[in-house]
Amino acid sequence: MDGKKLQRQYKESLSDFRNWSVKDHAKEWLIYPENIGPYLSIDETALSKGELYTIITNKRAKGKKGSLVAIFSGTKVEPIVEKLLTISSKIRRKVREVTLDMASSMKNIVSKSFSNAIQVTDRFHVQKLAIEALQDIRIQERWKALDNENQAIKEARKANIAYVAQEFENGDTPKQLLIRSRYLLCMDSDKWTENQKTRSKIIFREFPVIKQAYNLVQGLRNIYNTTTVKEVAYTKLAHWYNKIENSNLKTFNTVVNTIQLNYQSILNYFDNRSTNASAESFNAKIKAFRTQFRGVRDIEFFLYRLVTIFA
Repeated sequence: MDGKKLQRQYKESLSDFRNWSVKDHAKEWLIYPENIGPYLSIDETALSKGELYTIITNKRAKGKKGSLVAIFSGTKVEPIVEKLLTISSKIRRKVREVTLDMASSMKNIVSKSFSNAIQVTDRFHVQKLAIEALQDIRIQERWKALDNENQAIKEARKANIAYVAQEFENGDTPKQLLIRSRYLLCMDSDKWTENQKTRSKIIFREFPVIKQAYNLVQGLRNIYNTTTVKEVAYTKLAHWYNKIENSNLKTFNTVVNTIQLNYQSILNYFDNRSTNASAESFNAKIKAFRTQFRGVRDIEFFLYRLVTIFA
């Protein structure tokens, strides 16, 4: 049977989509209080054409039926909190911990809706911030390398000689080196291939500022990987701040300021080492679901199928 025909048959006849009791407000909000558990995640994802939805999931359901607690159109705090407060306070008091990113809107939603819950900032969002600061430095160096190459080409033309680009021992030019180092700088050094090890030696030798930034990223990663006590983590983060102050890397000052504004929820990670991985995994399932059906043309029907599987 033709896939599109089967989908139409399921939508119009086989399923109860046309009689779905919450169909009138499904595009705006859906709540399933029975799926609330002690450990939740909150995150945002795009369903169609970049339109964001806020999704709350139950970690203990492990991405299966009962995972979806609520889904709301947009990320605005007030309408989301208004709907969540319709759930009885007894049920909301069950929530002991919520993992989230550093968005202030997410923090406000959790504070107002699940007041007894501890907020835990996802470690990967913190590390991602540091990696973005490192990549920003790499990009700045790449633009400098492009300017230098363009200037050298102009001078060679003026002198009526052929331009020969500088090449390092692995065959990369400065511009290529900075482009090809993007992924290795995101990785732990013990995961590098032999080619990546060679490339890293060159880039750290030629661009000491990148080596300095990479070491700072590694320092933050090591705090998360080797620390199990909140008080120890607090001390190690303080030492890490000092290293950044001594480095004079402006992009990392922004990282420090952001971490300091969220330090309590960041330190809460070291109590149970909870992450937002379940929310990211759920988002990945939504994206795979969306890809399978080649986009979302009918949001209501997409949400119906999502709820049928996960709520």
